[in-house]
Amino acid sequence: MLAFAVGAALLAGCGGRPATHHKPGTSHQEATGGNGTLLEARDSTGHRLREVPADGAPAVRLEARPDSEGGWNVHLVVERFRFTPESTGGAALPGRGHARLLVDGRETARAYGPWAHVPAGARTLTVRLHADDHTAWAVAGRPVEATVRLAVGTSAGATPPAPPAPTTVPNSTQTSTQTPTQSPKPTPQGRTVTITVTGNSVQPPPSRIELKKGERLTLQVTADRADTLHVHGYDRELPLTAGRSATLTLTVDRTGLFEVETHESGLVLTQLVVR
Repeated sequence: MLAFAVGAALLAGCGGRPATHHKPGTSHQEATGGNGTLLEARDSTGHRLREVPADGAPAVRLEARPDSEGGWNVHLVVERFRFTPESTGGAALPGRGHARLLVDGRETARAYGPWAHVPAGARTLTVRLHADDHTAWAVAGRPVEATVRLAVGTSAGATPPAPPAPTTVPNSTQTSTQTPTQSPKPTPQGRTVTITVTGNSVQPPPSRIELKKGERLTLQVTADRADTLHVHGYDRELPLTAGRSATLTLTVDRTGLFEVETHESGLVLTQLVVR
C-alpha cells in the first residue's frame, strides 16, 4: 500500500496537479505562473494561441538580405523575447521559446536563434513566435508574428555591386534601414579586427565587415568577463577570459551574411558580409 501511495504521488506531480515538463531548477510555480491564457483558437498551422497582455508582450521584426549564392539571409530582431532551444518541449515561460518560419504560407522550419536562411523562389516569409510548449504567443487573439515580401529573382546567384539596405518589417509596418560598414585593418596575413567588450558595450560599435570569399580574417577580442565568442555559419568558437585578449583566425570560404556574437551575454560584436 505504501508503494502504491508513493507511485500515485509521483504521477500526480507538483501539488497534486499533472506533472509539467520544465527545466531542472525551474519550479512548477515558475513554469506555470504568469505564462498567459491558453485559448481554444489556433494559428494557421494548428498550434493553440497563448494570449498575453500587449504591455510587455514579445515582438519580432525581420531584416531580409539576398544571399549571393541564392536565397535570403533573414535576421529576426526580437524584443522582450529570448530564444531557449535548451528547453524546447518544456513548459511555457514568459518571453521565451523559438520561432517558426512560414514560406508562402507553409511552415518550413524552426529558428532557435536570431538568424535563418530562406531558399530562393520564396515570395513571402512569415516568422511567428512560439513558447517552449509549442503554443503560439498571441496578443488580442492574433499570433505575434511579422511578414515580409521577398522579390522573386533578386536572390539567385549574381553578386550585386553594393550591399542593399535590409528590409525591416516591425510586425506589419515595412521600413528600410542601412547599417554602416566597419573597415578592418589590413595586414600581410589578411585582415584584423580588434573588438573590446565592456559590460554591454561593444567598441567599435557593431557594424558590417565586407570581405571577399577566400580572405583570411583575424578577430582580436578583449572582454571584461568570461564568455564564448561564436561565428555563426562557420561554427567557430573562441573562449574569452576576463581582461585577456583572445584571437580567432579563419578563412571566409562561404558567402552570405554571418553574425559574430557572445554566448553568455548575447551581444552582437559584428557581422561578416562575404561575397
